[in-house]
Amino acid sequence: MRLSDLQNKDVVNINDGKKIGNIIDINIEADGKMNSLVVEKGKFFISMFTNSSEIEIKWSQIEKIGEDVILVNIVF
Repeated sequence: MRLSDLQNKDVVNINDGKKIGNIIDINIEADGKMNSLVVEKGKFFISMFTNSSEIEIKWSQIEKIGEDVILVNIVF
């Protein structure tokens, strides 16, 4: 799977069903394993939780990568 394939998917939190944002980058460890996704947060998450416009989602927080959506388990 390519980064461009991941960028076309919506990132949704399974705890509240809300879209978190869009993938803008990935972090890869020195051994080549994907460590986390960097997501540009939507307007709701920027104004409510932090001034930062990005959130890092660890690989362990990803529940399912589907055809159109990536389901993640994040507790704020």
